[in-house]
Amino acid sequence: MNQVGLVGRLTKDPVLRQLSDNKITVSFVIAINRNFRNTQGGVDADYLLCIAWGKLAERIAKYCGKGSLIGVSGRLQSKTYVNKENSKVYTTEVVVEDVRFFALKQREEQLASEASAYKGTQEIRETPLEEHFVLPSEEQEVEVNAESVTGEHAIVRR
Repeated sequence: MNQVGLVGRLTKDPVLRQLSDNKITVSFVIAINRNFRNTQGGVDADYLLCIAWGKLAERIAKYCGKGSLIGVSGRLQSKTYVNKENSKVYTTEVVVEDVRFFALKQREEQLASEASAYKGTQEIRETPLEEHFVLPSEEQEVEVNAESVTGEHAIVRR
């Protein structure tokens, strides 16, 4: 079985690409905190490359920016290639099949365009969706209307 589920924060804005055969893909890196402290008392993180395709890729690119807290599920995919030094390089990435938005932050380019449109007359804030999502802490189901983001209802456990 090849299945993975991760929750982490985007390290930078997702990169959306349209390939020559009109397929759409997005790539991004998520940082995932480890569940233990290192010898200095800090928390280390793992950084994983993720890719998504089609409508899911468009949704991720539209709603997520650097710092967004998301959950992804999918599968691991390994690749190899030969670099400029003629060495074989192995990579592993997560092929995202499903995504959950927990705390969204706007893309940096959206913030810049809004800032120029408002000309400093209004305050620009993070997407208020993070007020509607709660990270798991106790076993209680709460229904959240997430239609503005995903077009469907979400069940969030707290």
